[in-house]
Amino acid sequence: MADITRMGFLRHLRADASSHVLLYRGARLRRSGRGLAFWFSPFAVSVAEVPVDDREVALAVHGRSADFQDVVVQGSVTFRVVNPELTAARVDFSIDQRRGTYLRQPLEKLALMLTQLAQQRAQSYVKDAALREVVVRGHDGLRTAIEEGLAGAPMLTDLGLQIVAVRIASVKPDPEVERALEAPTRERIQEEADEATFRRRAQAVDKERAIQENEMQNQIELAKREQQLIDQRGQNARREATEKAEAARIESEAQAGRTRLATEAQAAGIRAVDGARTALEKERLDAYRTMPANVIAGLAAQELAGKLQRIDHLNITPELLGPLFANLLEAGTKRLGGPDPAPRKVTP
Repeated sequence: MADITRMGFLRHLRADASSHVLLYRGARLRRSGRGLAFWFSPFAVSVAEVPVDDREVALAVHGRSADFQDVVVQGSVTFRVVNPELTAARVDFSIDQRRGTYLRQPLEKLALMLTQLAQQRAQSYVKDAALREVVVRGHDGLRTAIEEGLAGAPMLTDLGLQIVAVRIASVKPDPEVERALEAPTRERIQEEADEATFRRRAQAVDKERAIQENEMQNQIELAKREQQLIDQRGQNARREATEKAEAARIESEAQAGRTRLATEAQAAGIRAVDGARTALEKERLDAYRTMPANVIAGLAAQELAGKLQRIDHLNITPELLGPLFANLLEAGTKRLGGPDPAPRKVTP
């Protein structure tokens, strides 16, 4: 809105760049332009301020479709003033010269006219189409219908207005009808969801079966490898037992060979010792064979006396001493050179 300053009987007006100010003196237009600033006398002039920026009007339409169903359309219409002088001539945009506010409500009047025109075009479109078509093609169809209807309306040209944009926020039928319309789609979506669920479950079952088959194949492969491992272990055990048996046999043969060699060596040693002992014994026997009997008897007595520790009783019979004394006498006679004495019987 314009900023008006009071100085005595004069007024100073300063308008924004988005406002078109018109100064009238009587019926004649004295000043016209955007963002003006000037002094004026409130007693001789009339001032109008027309906004030339974009303005938006809310749109709410209640209509009935061709199949007798209620439809609610919500949106907005954006417009602007392209000919302020023509607009000010049709609608009163006069401002209070003390406060700079509108004396009437010109913007509300413009909004009401635009709303009525848009509602008329929207209702015409809705009543000529079925509810489903309105709902499906509602936004684009309604926007196009309203734009074409407003663009061709002579009233807008006479008012110096231009439609900038038409936006449709929503096109909704009665809630119950909307649910009924949504039911087939909802059911189809639910069916598709169920079908997707079934496919997913089927895929899950297929994957589970594939996993089980894979696990079974793995178990079979593991069983085969385990069988191969058992066979290999058996072969290794048999080979180890064979090798151990062969090693034991070789060790036994070696031990037998060593024992045989040791036995043969021991036997050879024993034979050598026994041969030497036999030879000595033979030589001794040969020596005893040439000795007199009394000498042999004496040696036997000496040997016996050397092995006896104590003699408790000694019995000497004539049969033992008789031949001994005879031999002694015979030996003495031979030494003296006399005849052999006659044998005498010695009695104890």
